Amino acid sequence: MDAEAVREAYRRWAGVYDGVFGAISGAGRRRAVEAVNRLPGQRVLEVGVGTGLALPLYAPQKRVVGIDLSRDMLQRAQQRVREDRLRNVAGLVEMDAESMAFADDSFDIAVAMFTATVVPDARRLFREMRRVVRPGGELLFVNHFAAEGGLRWWAERTLAPLSRVLGWHPDFALGDLLDDPRQAAEIDPCRPFGLFTLVRVPNLELAPA
Repeated sequence: MDAEAVREAYRRWAGVYDGVFGAISGAGRRRAVEAVNRLPGQRVLEVGVGTGLALPLYAPQKRVVGIDLSRDMLQRAQQRVREDRLRNVAGLVEMDAESMAFADDSFDIAVAMFTATVVPDARRLFREMRRVVRPGGELLFVNHFAAEGGLRWWAERTLAPLSRVLGWHPDFALGDLLDDPRQAAEIDPCRPFGLFTLVRVPNLELAPA
């Protein structure tokens, strides 16, 4: 699924996204922002900000920049910022998460909620998030990860060929995001049903080769 397919999928979803997906993803979104609010550092990047459902949840002292590939979704996020008077939202920018325009070490925290399954190359997304977050900062992901067996495993793989229509990869696995799951300091299924999982990865400096 390439960038244009993502834009087209979310052009279709923009008008109904909050009603269809907002309630389903609400617990995972709240869990992610709670984690962000507890972490040190004020400069927060939300990757795949969408319609801005998470923006009112950030603590006032967090300075939030949101990016998204979908202009239609961003327009709704901008409206939310105006209506809710969210003064801690420093910017909403149309940008490719796999090739960000930000300088290295621009943020203390980067969080991607329900985004890793959408981008064409999740590992490239991960590398870009590492680049724009300072050493010692934090990367957080909330995402659906594929089951390893059972009825859900079968359903996810049956839906996989429809990823261009759905706008996400139903069979997405943690290994599609991280080279090694041991990079994660926290892997925590989100209540109430564990459909989504919070993954926290400290942005540790790589040892010189």
